[in-house]
Amino acid sequence: MKLYHGISSVCSIKVRLGLAEIGLGYDEEVLDLPSGDQHDPAYLKLNPDGVVPTLVDAGLVVTESSLILEYLDREYNDSRLMPRGRAAEVAARHWLLRCLAIHAAINTLTFSTAGRDNALASQTAEQIEARLAKMPDPWMRMKRRDLFEHGLESGYVGQALMHLSRMLGDMQAALDRGDWVSGPDFGIVDIALLSYVDRLERLGFEGLWAGAPRVGDWLAAMQARPSYAAEVGGRIEPKAAEGMRAAGAAHWPALERRWRAMNR
Repeated sequence: MKLYHGISSVCSIKVRLGLAEIGLGYDEEVLDLPSGDQHDPAYLKLNPDGVVPTLVDAGLVVTESSLILEYLDREYNDSRLMPRGRAAEVAARHWLLRCLAIHAAINTLTFSTAGRDNALASQTAEQIEARLAKMPDPWMRMKRRDLFEHGLESGYVGQALMHLSRMLGDMQAALDRGDWVSGPDFGIVDIALLSYVDRLERLGFEGLWAGAPRVGDWLAAMQARPSYAAEVGGRIEPKAAEGMRAAGAAHWPALERRWRAMNR
């Protein structure tokens, strides 16, 4: 089993957490995403979208982090992370589908704030455009270009905040019923959501769940798990983490104003 991933990529973290929770060892190839390793022709043969992660298991190529999580749980864990019962399973699968929109929202907030600042400070306009040109999906390229040009004023930010408002509200409702979003027991939904909420905190945006306090308690419980220490805390360099938080926090006042206006 081999995992192609990026150390700080939220979707890569999501799969690494699942591997750790199930107790699966794996070989890895770490891609340097800022340098564009994900656009290498050899990697694009595995993942034509040019994104991470990609799992190769005995020749089977599996992409999309939620699909990888469910595959690992089914094939190697007797689906123990999937809640039992028709309604609970449908709810869990719905969360996994929603992760596509949630990831897009996290991507938007990252690249309209800390990611944008870093790119503008370290690259020329020509270098940024050259990197954008390598993105295989023209719609994603258009979005990324808009985020670089407009930052938090981009129209994509409003869409992102809408999805995050729904996510945090639904998480709060689930956690009002128990300790885990998956249901009475820890499960696949908790693993799937952790990296996204963790990224918001790493950007200094924890004020987003001021009105959903159980989300903060859940995040602390998830970060206390051994899987988090092994695959997140133990792998992201403290200097990089400090830089991301400082860069993101500088944008929090403007983001908070938009958030408050939307959630009146």
